[in-house]
Amino acid sequence: MTILGTTRALDDTRGAVRVEDVFDTDVDDLWAACTQPERLARWIAEVSGDLREGGTAHAVFTSTWTGAVTIEVCEAPSHLLLTTAPGTDEEGQVEAWLTPEGGRTRLVVEERGLPVGALHFYGAGWQVHLEDLARSLASGGSAHPGGWSSEEAAPDWHARWQELTPAYEDAAQA
Repeated sequence: MTILGTTRALDDTRGAVRVEDVFDTDVDDLWAACTQPERLARWIAEVSGDLREGGTAHAVFTSTWTGAVTIEVCEAPSHLLLTTAPGTDEEGQVEAWLTPEGGRTRLVVEERGLPVGALHFYGAGWQVHLEDLARSLASGGSAHPGGWSSEEAAPDWHARWQELTPAYEDAAQA
């Protein structure tokens, strides 16, 4: 697994994080892992609510981020666009593209609208999410059997995030 993660400023206050990797599964299986509540709960978030295009769901991420998510675009099995924290000062977007590459699938995730001074935290976080996805796909189960909550991150997620954050911070200052 070679995750490519980059950060960039969009303006003086907001920025974006982009991560990508190629997974050893077909596009339909990866789409299911990125859109079905029971599969999402194995690696990134517990979600509930109106899970259709135009609907709003509630998510609790392994990182503790908790809030509303509106599904703006849901074009199976290739494109997903979400608005996070809609209607608030923290509103942002998460966009995912899935592309078949033989029997494997490339996933590109970009989150926009993040505080520019904290991009390294988000870059490290998204890298860990994709690593967790790979572990979940390989095992067919949860990457976080110990669970998590809105108050406490998944322990393995948090430890890996702490390990990666300095590298993302160094890259942002280069």
